[in-house]
Amino acid sequence: MAGLSEYQRRMVSIGLVCLLCFAVYSCGKKQDPMEKIKDLEYTVIAEDNIPEELLSKIEERKEEAFKLTFEDQGFLYICVGYGMQQTGGYSIAVNALYETANAVYIDTNLIGPSPEEKKNPAASYPYVVVKAEFLQKPVVFD
Repeated sequence: MAGLSEYQRRMVSIGLVCLLCFAVYSCGKKQDPMEKIKDLEYTVIAEDNIPEELLSKIEERKEEAFKLTFEDQGFLYICVGYGMQQTGGYSIAVNALYETANAVYIDTNLIGPSPEEKKNPAASYPYVVVKAEFLQKPVVFD
């Protein structure tokens, strides 16, 4: 630091201390792998828009509860089935679909028919298929 004035040496020293503090803070702060980075945009897909190969997999599994993913042409399809129900009138809510540092999380729940609704006595197999942009991350079902 030869050739620098006292003021310039102090400024360089303060700058180095600030840089060191920033480096220590940055290294010490780790992102929680389950912390949401962002909500993902998605579309709930009607049965007639589900790719044939995926629809076949759903048909094979629909008797029991299932969770599966499928990738096709740059899209990720996430499927959640609730198995055989004694009556019709069920629906499924998608509560959340979001990305974290390590995974994609989906949260759904089965909603039964309302008490005043006339129930269809035939068994049903409620499931939902969500289509989103493909991400190279595992899917976690909540």
